[in-house]
Amino acid sequence: MSIAVVYWSGTGNTQAMAEAVAKGIAKGGAEAELLPVGQADPAKIAAGDVFALGCPSMGAEELEESEMEPFVQALEGMASGKRILLFGSYGWGDGEWMRTWEDRMKGAGAALIGGQGVIANEAPDEEALDACEKAGEALAKAAQ
Repeated sequence: MSIAVVYWSGTGNTQAMAEAVAKGIAKGGAEAELLPVGQADPAKIAAGDVFALGCPSMGAEELEESEMEPFVQALEGMASGKRILLFGSYGWGDGEWMRTWEDRMKGAGAALIGGQGVIANEAPDEEALDACEKAGEALAKAAQ
């Protein structure tokens, strides 16, 4: 079984987190498919029961608006009953963008792995990468 890990990364921080999630998925006994959001099809992603989405905080604590926001909007209508993992990095603020994103996805009927997203301030440190890996492993187990 392949689990999609769809992400947008400007500086490489969220990509590093996506790679750690993929490593955890492999540890959990599933195969990860790393996809930059520009290469992902919302309908194809929503066809799976579990998937991961990663995006850093942009602007006034929002999702990246040219690619990730339209992707998430398209996915929202198909998220009911899905088990998903959210992750991303931020450079300022207190993680409000992630809380907003969590609320949106829960409102769309999705269940969040771990109950909340995994966030890192700036470049993910060992602790954040470990949290991503563990969350990926939990996502893989949720798929079984």
